[in-house]
Amino acid sequence: MLETLNQIESEGLAQLEAAGDGDAVEAWRIAFLGSKGRLRGVMPMLKDVSKEDKPAVGKRLNEVKTALEAAFEARKAGLGSGGSAGGPALDMTEPGLIESQNLGRRHILTRVREELVEVFARMGFAVAEGPEVEDDEHNFVKLNIPADHPARDPIDNFYVDAPGSRAHPRMLRSQTSTVQIRVMEDAVANGTGPPLKVISPGRVYRPDTVDATHSFMFHQLEGLYIDRDVTMVDLKSTLLHFARAYFGEDAEVRLRPSFFPFTEPSAEFDMKIALKPDAEPDWIELGGCGMVDPNVLTACGIDPEKWTGFAFGFGIERLAMGKYGIPDIRMLFENDVRFLEQV
Repeated sequence: MLETLNQIESEGLAQLEAAGDGDAVEAWRIAFLGSKGRLRGVMPMLKDVSKEDKPAVGKRLNEVKTALEAAFEARKAGLGSGGSAGGPALDMTEPGLIESQNLGRRHILTRVREELVEVFARMGFAVAEGPEVEDDEHNFVKLNIPADHPARDPIDNFYVDAPGSRAHPRMLRSQTSTVQIRVMEDAVANGTGPPLKVISPGRVYRPDTVDATHSFMFHQLEGLYIDRDVTMVDLKSTLLHFARAYFGEDAEVRLRPSFFPFTEPSAEFDMKIALKPDAEPDWIELGGCGMVDPNVLTACGIDPEKWTGFAFGFGIERLAMGKYGIPDIRMLFENDVRFLEQV
């Protein structure tokens, strides 16, 4: 063992003296002092040294290590800043160091969408999706929205085709109710229903002025349940069960009479929410709901004399803001790392 250490020292000093540039000096350091270098390689041999000789061998090992390190530092200093060895030594065989413990995670809207889907899945709702570029037949006509309705005004929609330029001009959908229409159409065409029980989460688009509660692009989750003898009681029970499952058993909810062309009767679904930690809870509108209008069922080929159903729709951003106390919808889209780390 002592002979091996003497040989490493003599060969190391000789090779270091012969190293002509910074790259060669760095290669020498890795070969002799690196984590897989020659000096580190003899350390396992210590276990075979007799108990009496270990103090002398250990002392010699430290002397060789000190001599080689001192020679390396002197050689590196002699090269000055012109060689690569003049900078910080980098051993590519060393394990990497984790400089940051910050780990990425899903965006708050993605997490809320998945949470909502999971809650409604427990109530038997399947997930349905549809195109974001729609035609006005699915966005308006079959939802019982007449041609002169203000909701169809070009100033309130993102039309791809100019209204009147074709039979059913295309547009960016303004509501995920379009998916409900497609689900009913497909079920009738394929003979797979009713009954139907689906939710449809997705992006929708309206040319709203951006402020604390509005955006030109946002997310909705709509639900549809079609079966025999479905009543308003089933709708209220479903919404109450959802609110308590998602917000807690103390959730306070209410239904207020309203009007939508595609449901009759219709209601607004409100809940008491504090949008700031130090604020008193106040009634916040979460979405609309009601019994599916018979005209909508008929337009999709479903007999309203045999089948009834309810529909509801929420803004996912508004639910996220209510659950996590987010006061401004713009915070969800600004990609501020400080905000994203909090939620």
